[in-house]
Amino acid sequence: MICPHCEKSLLRKERPGNVCSKCGRRYALDPKTNPLKLNDLRVRRIALGLTQDGQVPCTPGQLWYALSRKSLRDSGAEMGCAVALTVVGVIVGFVGLGSESGAIATLGGLLLLGAIGDVVAHVAGVGRGRPKLAREAFRTGPLAEWKSVYGALPDGVIEDGRYPTPMTPGPASTLTNSGRAPAPLTPAPSPDGIVLVCPDRSIAVFLDAAGLTARYGVTLVAEASALPAAPGRGPVLVLHDADAQGLLLAQRVRTAHPARQVVDLGLPLGAVQGLARAVPVRGEVPQARVLELLGESGELSPAQLKWLGKGWGFPLVGVPPAKLLAVVTRAVERAGTADDPVRRRAASVGFLTWPEEGR
Repeated sequence: MICPHCEKSLLRKERPGNVCSKCGRRYALDPKTNPLKLNDLRVRRIALGLTQDGQVPCTPGQLWYALSRKSLRDSGAEMGCAVALTVVGVIVGFVGLGSESGAIATLGGLLLLGAIGDVVAHVAGVGRGRPKLAREAFRTGPLAEWKSVYGALPDGVIEDGRYPTPMTPGPASTLTNSGRAPAPLTPAPSPDGIVLVCPDRSIAVFLDAAGLTARYGVTLVAEASALPAAPGRGPVLVLHDADAQGLLLAQRVRTAHPARQVVDLGLPLGAVQGLARAVPVRGEVPQARVLELLGESGELSPAQLKWLGKGWGFPLVGVPPAKLLAVVTRAVERAGTADDPVRRRAASVGFLTWPEEGR
């Protein structure tokens, strides 16, 4: 690997205890000792891309997916193991044929059968979509090692240890390497304002740190039961994963709060399925009742329902941060315009909109 400090190429024996033998400095991650085969230079490069050179924040959940994308595509059955079993099986088989011992020949045949099984499993994609390292294990493993070496998270990555809550006004601040999100610039939003339901803590922290709640007075909640008890007048926006449970979230919010306008922002399954960079994750198999409700909605094809029934889905943390922020911001602006008659009238005459060619 390449030392992240002196950029010298190091053999395994030249970096004992994650210390470079050429510059004497310690680094955080060794590709030989972590399931995702991470190194410090790769983590910095991926984090820099996610934050667009520091223009937007990034959370550990978003970083985890970006670093796991390659391993999620791979099958759990390694072709290297199949090749090794084939070579050893052939050798043992020839030795067995040249001897009077049938046990040796039988062992060679079993090794060849094991190699064939590995090949079949690899072609069938056994283990594909299963994270080599879970999100929480990534936080307590590689990220903890990183903080112990460098004293902070990678540049632009902020802490997402707890769900953001409305806070009192604070002084203006910008994103730093301290791992803390900036303080909000406006008072806690009113229960009658826009509410954004987002179960994913990493995404909620990201949107809050990016200034969405401060600029638009949005209340972030993790589930429908956390909505204000009063019906209110503001719309409810729902943001969710594109898996079996997530695709039902908007329906559940509507059922729990029939008096409020509910807008499903997605992640829509049809918009991401088939995209090259959208790598699915396979989790627990959903309950039969969940699939029944999805089928009754009429919004999914039989093939999609079968796919979801196997536990497949696309997580919100897989959406590039800048793109996700842009989509949610536009939705919040539209919701605010529709809810406010003054802003609705201003939008109808083009007030505070960018002039377009031909208008």
